[in-house]
Amino acid sequence: MNQLVECVPNFSEGRDSKKIKEITDAIESVSGTKILDVDMGADTNRTVVTFVGSPEIVSKAAFQGIKKASEIIDMRKHKGAHPRMGATDVCPFIPVSNISMDECVAIAKKTGEKVGKELNISIYLYENAASNEERKNLSTVRSGEYEGLMKKLKEEIWKPDYGPTKFNEKSGATAIGAREFLIAYNINLNTNDRTYANEIAYELRERGRWKRKGNIEPFYYKGDVVYFEEKTYPDGNSDFVASSFEELADYYYKKYGKNLRERYEGIGLDPDDLVGKPVYKDGKFTNVKGLGWVIPEYNRAQISMNLTNYKIAPIHDIFDAACEEAEKRGIKVTGSEIVGLIPYDAMKSAAEHYLSKMHKSPGLPVPDLMNVAAQSLGLSDVGDFNPEDKVLGMPKTNGELANRITFDFVDEVSRDSPAPGGGSVAALSGALGAALGTMVANLSTSKAGFEDKKEKLAEISKKGQITKDKLIKAIDEDTTAFDKVIKAMRMPKDTEKENKIRGKEMQKGYQSATLVPLKTVEDCRNALQICLDISEIMDEGMASDVGSGALMANAGAISAAYNVRINIKSITDNQFSNNTEKKLAELLSDCEKLLGKISINVEECL
Repeated sequence: MNQLVECVPNFSEGRDSKKIKEITDAIESVSGTKILDVDMGADTNRTVVTFVGSPEIVSKAAFQGIKKASEIIDMRKHKGAHPRMGATDVCPFIPVSNISMDECVAIAKKTGEKVGKELNISIYLYENAASNEERKNLSTVRSGEYEGLMKKLKEEIWKPDYGPTKFNEKSGATAIGAREFLIAYNINLNTNDRTYANEIAYELRERGRWKRKGNIEPFYYKGDVVYFEEKTYPDGNSDFVASSFEELADYYYKKYGKNLRERYEGIGLDPDDLVGKPVYKDGKFTNVKGLGWVIPEYNRAQISMNLTNYKIAPIHDIFDAACEEAEKRGIKVTGSEIVGLIPYDAMKSAAEHYLSKMHKSPGLPVPDLMNVAAQSLGLSDVGDFNPEDKVLGMPKTNGELANRITFDFVDEVSRDSPAPGGGSVAALSGALGAALGTMVANLSTSKAGFEDKKEKLAEISKKGQITKDKLIKAIDEDTTAFDKVIKAMRMPKDTEKENKIRGKEMQKGYQSATLVPLKTVEDCRNALQICLDISEIMDEGMASDVGSGALMANAGAISAAYNVRINIKSITDNQFSNNTEKKLAELLSDCEKLLGKISINVEECL
């Protein structure tokens, strides 16, 4: 499966769109990079760029972006509201699909080393890539900002992980790290009373509600007066409710530009002495920040949250907990909203969670899984939710051939062109075999008599979907592989040098055209395993479907094997040919054994 990594570099320029265009052009100069968002901020004088790609591509694209920023941004002239220490201030790598955090840490280290060495920029690793505990927190790494960097670099404790210890006046320093995906998530309530949203937010988020000890009470603000009376909840007309004086002071400063603590200390009052220092209880979920607000556009209250690790605090568990808390208060959750993007794995987990509660099989096609998750979470409650636009890393079948309807594909095969040919048809045959085995597993999940086999059926159906998707992808891969041979054949051969280059490229093409159908044989073998697994627990009514699936998968394996053998004849590398033939023989032997077992199980039911 394709690996996908997100990278979100922050550049210390938010006012000159031409400079940002130069940076994004540099990022996109790496083929395979896809920029998802460019967010410029004039006040902060900072731009956040979000792009995705494979591990190797993302690392190269990040380097090009950092390189261009170092050329056109001069930190000696930079002023802005946001903390910063370099032209590229921070550059995190985030796992999206089919990649681990450890792999993203490796990308961060590789990129950091290259930037430090080739661009002469001091690099600090942070978050999951940090070299020690003290450097995990970005705010700690960035303390002192650009202005304090010269002094900081002289301290042994702040020696950079990569790059020079000498101060780079123009570019400053850069923090490069690896972190989990952040999901901006709102849950909608059937009320426009902000108090309810705040109450539920306190129950859900990591730092929960204040503990009521002694004279500790919530602060609340109304008009131009801050009240410290012993009142558990302010009335509905209060402008703002805070769980700490600092939270209230921050709100007051943003609204009036005045320091609330200084105001009260100026008249001889110490807010901390007056009300005590709040102590908090733990909320239900770690890695969740949240508060309540009212959205006039929707005429309802929302619980607004940032989920900083959806693997520890899954979105579906948070949604279910919000529903329970709302029910306790006599209100309802009407749905929820994803702000920005959400990883495919988070949506897939939600779909499997709700399918399990429905006693349904989780082994469904990707569009079906996305539909289940979106409906269960009510993601279209306040706006349209299109998985194609909102779900990052969702597996897609973009092949021209695979996306054709059946009769169109058959017509294309019948035309007077060498591709698509037997390899593509073999992949389709194997995909249909895997699909039939998966279908039987999915149908059996809700049948009487299979209650104790639900976990086994779920495992079969999920593996079946993965195998089916790989074979569908191979429909186009086989044609693409053979296209490399055709392209090499058309290369010039007028000189000895041209002939040599042409021959070398043809060999590469033939090897590629051999390995693709070999992988198809392997996946057809896996499709047969799916059919065998379900044949051992199926009922009589499903035997014909399982048998048909097995025959289709085996036919795909034999057909793909023909393509392997025909291409081996053109390969001059004997070691490659011998290894391939050995692997092919092993796979075909496995297929024969699997088909034999399936046939016995099917015949016993007929």
